[in-house]
Amino acid sequence: MALLTEDAKGVYVIAVTPFTDTGALDLESTDRMVDFYLEKGATGLTVLGMMGEAPKLAAPESIAVVKRVIARTAGRVPVVVGVSAPGFAPMKELADAVMDLGAAGVMVAPAPTVRTDDQIYAYFETAAETLGSIPFVLQDFPLAVGVQIAPGVINRIVKNLPTCVMLKHEDWPGLNKISALRAASDRGDTRRISILCGNGGLFLPEEMSRGADGAMTGFAYPEMMVDVVKAHAGGDVERAHDIFDAYLPLARYEQQPVFGLQIRKYVLARRGVIASAALRKPGGKLSAGDIADIERLIARQEKRLAEIG
Repeated sequence: MALLTEDAKGVYVIAVTPFTDTGALDLESTDRMVDFYLEKGATGLTVLGMMGEAPKLAAPESIAVVKRVIARTAGRVPVVVGVSAPGFAPMKELADAVMDLGAAGVMVAPAPTVRTDDQIYAYFETAAETLGSIPFVLQDFPLAVGVQIAPGVINRIVKNLPTCVMLKHEDWPGLNKISALRAASDRGDTRRISILCGNGGLFLPEEMSRGADGAMTGFAYPEMMVDVVKAHAGGDVERAHDIFDAYLPLARYEQQPVFGLQIRKYVLARRGVIASAALRKPGGKLSAGDIADIERLIARQEKRLAEIG
């Protein structure tokens, strides 16, 4: 598989990690999940992300998941692997292992302990040195990590660290950050890297208009993100918004803090993608009221999709 580059675009779906009802890895569901994402038009996959329950996996399990996903994709799309860790030694160990398996690149979030601009830059400088020639995605997710990365710091990283080839943009509000980053690269102040956006796709049409290249996030209906990106890239911005609007109520519901992943897994199980909606412990369960909400939203979504054609 070719390595990840600044030219990446489209939809890199953040994959869930399927478990059985007892909490064991479900690799058969992993195969179906990969097939499903590719059938829906994903241009890449990202595994061991924050919504992939990576911290709940033992090191051998992480390798097993990555190996299974890469084998199933059979080189059809690039696979990015989250390797964020409390220290650089485990980051390097996992990164080297997944690249040997055929990953296209890795994703790194800043440590929650860094605060100043210089500390943030120094962290990614050390990460780049640790990873060597491995291309990496800078994950900018302040709502989860608690680290605010200013556009100037991102530009400094991109300018000085050539292996940083993509920004996973998940700041919120963050549309003006995308505009600032694109303005800097348009002026020639720094390289133009790929920007793929997260937050469940809640701002995807607007992010595309600001200069994003697509999405790197999860949603139980990845075809929404794929179709929005295709329509927008093809110049039909209104069509992109129409598609997005049809899915918005369910996307909003899935984006709730704490149990959004439970919602996503429930819908994926309902669609026959994974055998069980179980989260590995610790993890809650949906109430009867939650399920009723979801079923109503799905029914209304199907009606809206029929209306827009």
